[in-house]
Amino acid sequence: MAINLQKGQRENINAQKFTIGLGWDTNASSTGAAFDLDASVFILGANGKLVSDQYFVFYNNTKSPDEAVIHTGDNLTGDGDGDDESITVDLSKINSAVKEICVVVTIHDADTRKQNFGQVRNSFMRIYDQSNTELVKYELDEDFSIETAVEFGRIYQKDGQWKFEAVGAGMKGGLEDYLKKYN
Repeated sequence: MAINLQKGQRENINAQKFTIGLGWDTNASSTGAAFDLDASVFILGANGKLVSDQYFVFYNNTKSPDEAVIHTGDNLTGDGDGDDESITVDLSKINSAVKEICVVVTIHDADTRKQNFGQVRNSFMRIYDQSNTELVKYELDEDFSIETAVEFGRIYQKDGQWKFEAVGAGMKGGLEDYLKKYN
């Protein structure tokens, strides 16, 4: 049975291979423009920075060089139930320099479309194993009324064990701010 986490909570990830599923709904009448939310993954070393530029995984770079992290594709609308975007992770393949995997969701062209996470609801991040058993789930319940990007969670290594932390931290500047932070 899945463990539903609150912001700041941590839990061990007891699987070598798993999928990160992200989902959301948008308020239809918000801005008149379609929403395009994008999941991105920053794969970091011990210094808290990208191991290399190729370790920034998103819709235009769908695989890390070690093929341990794979983005399965960009959902341009977020329509439907369940996961809107997903990322597969195989810790048995991960580069030994990797100490952290940060999962961020941004709103594409947020400024132009006058959109923010206050117009997004039912947002979640979940991790499930190869048998489709949900290990952890984090439902974003804050109102990010000015933020255009949110770090949902991070998977990090501590004392030889991989753990998940529910982060729920927003940024107004979007993806550019996260690129500056982690590059």
